[in-house]
Amino acid sequence: MVTPLGQTVYLAADGFLDDLVAELGDVASVDGRLVFVDGPARPAAWAQNIWYDPVRIEFPSIKGGAKALRGIQRNWALWSQRHHRRAALIQENLPHVSAKPVVFPSPLPTAPLGSWTLVDESTIIAAAHCSSPFRNGEVTFIENRTAPPNRAYLKLWEALTLFGEQPGPGDRCLDLGACPGGWTWVLHELGASVVSVDKAPLDPAIAALPRVEIRQESAFGLKPATVGPVDWLCCDVICYPTRLLRLVKEWMDSGLAKRFVCTLKFQAETDHETARAFAEIPGGRVLHLHHNKHELTWIWPAK
Repeated sequence: MVTPLGQTVYLAADGFLDDLVAELGDVASVDGRLVFVDGPARPAAWAQNIWYDPVRIEFPSIKGGAKALRGIQRNWALWSQRHHRRAALIQENLPHVSAKPVVFPSPLPTAPLGSWTLVDESTIIAAAHCSSPFRNGEVTFIENRTAPPNRAYLKLWEALTLFGEQPGPGDRCLDLGACPGGWTWVLHELGASVVSVDKAPLDPAIAALPRVEIRQESAFGLKPATVGPVDWLCCDVICYPTRLLRLVKEWMDSGLAKRFVCTLKFQAETDHETARAFAEIPGGRVLHLHHNKHELTWIWPAK
């Protein structure tokens, strides 16, 4: 028996369940990291994955559960939080879905990938369509463990993968808060030229790259007119989100930046008000990346 729930299920980013509940407001129930909310889906930055139009499936056996899922669609990702062995056996009876690490840059997967979980031994909650094309919203990469000066490059890899577009030869990029240079390295590796701005020096290997212009000054003292047009404005600077919002608005008002990828970094408390202000900028998107910590990423324009 398959019954629509009339709800949306949100999978909270690991460690940020309270932030997701606070963002969503009125929730119907919480089960582990799964948050059930009545009605259709709405944007939720702190959700690692959103399950659209989920259904409840009553099934008599392991093979019966797998058959019911296959009757909806081919590809499924298990979110296992109880009855783990039984859930694993059902998943084993479904077509195999590769979960190999991504080679950057790569296009987003195009095959539909549903999500499901066991709520008891004979009941599945499943959604054929989800917000993320990756298993449980987890984007993992084949890492470069030698060239980048820190692991922050993984955030930009993920953001650009989800953006569906990357800088390339002929593009001019601005990297604000560049030190030690992980994001500058990503942009340069893609073939772009980079203006790297930070009061602290870049890693020497990054500073020596041929298409990198270094400005050893504050990102907040920089005036758009002194930089000129850029195809990408990327910002991973450590600052209060309100200050980042003022910087972004200044650049948007200037009309000199075509695209933005910015990290909102939070201190002890999450600034939900400023996160909402970013989300309300037309054409943008706020999300918690798999590689984010207590921070969100804002992408504009979002496809």
